[in-house]
This record gives sequence, structure tokens and C-alpha cells, in this order.
Amino acid sequence: MTRFSKDFIFGTATSSYQIEGAYKEDGRSLSIWDTFSRIPGKVWNMDHGDVACDHYHRYEEDVEILTTLGVDSYRFSIAWPRIFPEQGKYNPAGMDFYKRLITKLKENNIKPSVTLYHWDLPMWAHELGGWTNRESVNWFKEFASICFEELDADVDSWITHNEPWCAGFLGYHQGVHAPGHTNMEEALKAVHHILLSHGEAVDLLKNQFQSKTPIGITLNLSPVYAASNSTNDRLAANNADGYGNRWFLDPVFKGSYPVDMMNLFSKYVHDYRFIQAGDLEKISIECDFFGINYYSRSIVEFSSAADFLYKGAYSDYDQTGMGWDIAPNEFKELIRRLREEYTNLPIYITENGAAFDDVVAEDGRVYDTERQKYVEEHIAAVADLNDEGMNIAGYYLWSLLDNFEWAFGYDKRFGITYVDFETQKRTLKETGHRYADVIRTRTI
Repeated sequence: MTRFSKDFIFGTATSSYQIEGAYKEDGRSLSIWDTFSRIPGKVWNMDHGDVACDHYHRYEEDVEILTTLGVDSYRFSIAWPRIFPEQGKYNPAGMDFYKRLITKLKENNIKPSVTLYHWDLPMWAHELGGWTNRESVNWFKEFASICFEELDADVDSWITHNEPWCAGFLGYHQGVHAPGHTNMEEALKAVHHILLSHGEAVDLLKNQFQSKTPIGITLNLSPVYAASNSTNDRLAANNADGYGNRWFLDPVFKGSYPVDMMNLFSKYVHDYRFIQAGDLEKISIECDFFGINYYSRSIVEFSSAADFLYKGAYSDYDQTGMGWDIAPNEFKELIRRLREEYTNLPIYITENGAAFDDVVAEDGRVYDTERQKYVEEHIAAVADLNDEGMNIAGYYLWSLLDNFEWAFGYDKRFGITYVDFETQKRTLKETGHRYADVIRTRTI
């Protein structure tokens, strides 16, 4: 049994488009996900976030669940189209929702951890080129500035961006996330502007606002393993690591993009002039902490037919309902590598969790034993890492609620609270009860 210090932060996480609903209320305009989810074939079952978990109207009930869990902190994101429904037009009614939510959290001694961007780009911004347009950096800065101005006094920590890999590569290269483009050059521009807007927002908070509130970025990272020790498979693993991890870690912590990947990508990129003088200095601005979303490892093998010479390989690991390997030991290897190669900043695990096919039993409970085991193993891994001196400062379980799981619609349930999407009834799953025990005793 391992104890966590009283300073360790236990929390849960959500994001705006996945839970809020109220997609046309109080002046909110459409986001790229409102539009993308209405294109046939893009989202499972043509699901969308119009209502989702109706958190916009039920946030008080959801804060009660947080209170029952006993969490120290709640991580949520702000819907940009609520704050700027049109270019340059601030909407105070949209901001008021977040003020009410934050007030309720603070009344219950729950620290608000606020993510500025969790993928719901306003449609007006998309129509002007979205993240491929360098002007997006200024639009984001304007959005960040008003959020800082209105909320900073009551926010415990800020996260600029959630998972730029998903917003950039899934959205603009692979096309499986909004806006659904399949253009590598666009993807690299989008990623660069997202990272640059991160740097600008950090600079703004620290230097213009002179704020002491901690700020950082969240990257989704997956340690990559070669299927064999062959030269080909090792090359595949290098490239997969470059595409999934180093393309984001290197600019944020080293102020450079990995040259091997620039060479590999140059087949699709006509020039790199979108990377301007001073950009990488801004991107690598000093933050106060580093957020990591961890779900799984990846295992790859060589494929000469693939763009970047790798493809997923067979794994004999137990897997979640997403088909993702359950890999708590590889999680530890990832953190050790980050400490060795990249950063000494305090690390927060800003998301970790698992989807499984949950059902409500006859007694009204949800016996999600596989998820409970997954969560226990990963919290135990965090405890082990802290015993090694790895300075993991907090852990946020994804997710508080079953919700709109992007391209998977409502087919995949990540929540520790079961949501009946017909009635909006919430039922805390057994994992939720177990998590409350861990938080209360601060032991695993």
C-alpha cells in the first residue's frame, strides 16, 4: 500500500463539447464539431453534441458528484464559440456560465483547472482557414485574454491546449476529427499555429497579466515499441515516435522540430516558411507544469506502403473497449524518458482512463470491474513513479461522465458516472466509488 501526500491533486476531467449541450443557447455559435458531426459517415450513428450530457443545465448536479467523489480539482474546458460567437465579438452571456460553474466549484473547495482549447474551434474561424491560417494565433490570443481577464482570479491552473496531436493530425491529416481534412501540409501548419498560440497565451498570462496562476500545455503521449529488433521495425518505431510524440515534445521543450521528421514530412510539405523567426522561442516559453494524457502504448512494424513507413503491429496485451493496450508499466517508462530527455517541470496526468461496454445491473449499480482494475493499476504506477522521485503532482481521471466520444459518438463510455442519454440520469459506477476511497484514504 502506497500513500499519496496531502499536496497531491486528485481530480477528474471533461471537455466542453463532449458534455455541455445547449449548442444554441445564450449566444453560442457553431463549432467545427457541430458541423462535422452532421456529415454522414463522420461520427458513429450520426451522433452529435447538441444535448450531450446537458451539463450546461445540470452543472450543479455534476458538481455534487464531484463533491461525493471528494476530488481536489476538476478539469474542464471553455467553449470558444460561447465566448466569441463571431470574430472579434465578445459574448458575456457565454462567459457567465463558466463563472457560475467556477463559483459552485469553489463553494465546494474544488480547484478549477481550466483548459482553453479542447478542439471546438468556432466555425467562423474555420471559414477563415482555421488553424492553417497564421491569424488563428491572434484569434486565440484574444480568446485567451478575455478568459484570463474574467476568470484568472478564481482559476487554480490554466492549460492552453489539449492534445495538439489530435487537433492537428487527426483533424487535418487523418481526417477522422473535425474539420476532417486529409492534407499533411495543412496539418503541420495547424500544429505549428496551435503550438505558437500556446506560447503566446503563456506569455500573455505571465508577462502582460503578471499572473501567478500556473499555466502549461497538455500533450497526449504514447510510448512506441518496435514489433521486433529488426532494423526495419526499429526505423518504424522511430518514425511513429516522431509523428506521435517528438513532433510536439521537441518544440515545446527544446525549441526545435526533429530534423528526421522534417525530412520525412518534406515529401508532403512544399516549404517550411510557415515556421518564422522567433516562433520556436515563443513555443518553448517556460511553463509552470506539463500535462500528459496517457491511455496506452503503441506497437508498430515496418511498412513500405505507409506514408511514414510504419503500421500498427499485433499485440497480445489485454485491451480496453477502444482496442487499446492496457500498459501501466510502459506508462512508467514514458515518464522516466520524459524526465531524462525533456523536462523537470511538475507533471500532471491530466487524463487517464478506459472505455468499456458498461451496463446498469438489476440492482441499479454499474459493475465496471475492468475499468476499476485499469484505474487502480495506473494510480499505483503514479505512486511508484513518485517513489522514484518523478514528481507527478496530480492525477485526473477521464472522465467524470460518459459523454460524446468524438467520432465514436455515444458508443464508447469512458465515464466513472454512467449517463442514460435518454433521461440524463447519472449513476456513479463502482470505479467512481473506488476512486472516492482512494482520494479519501490517499492510498492505493
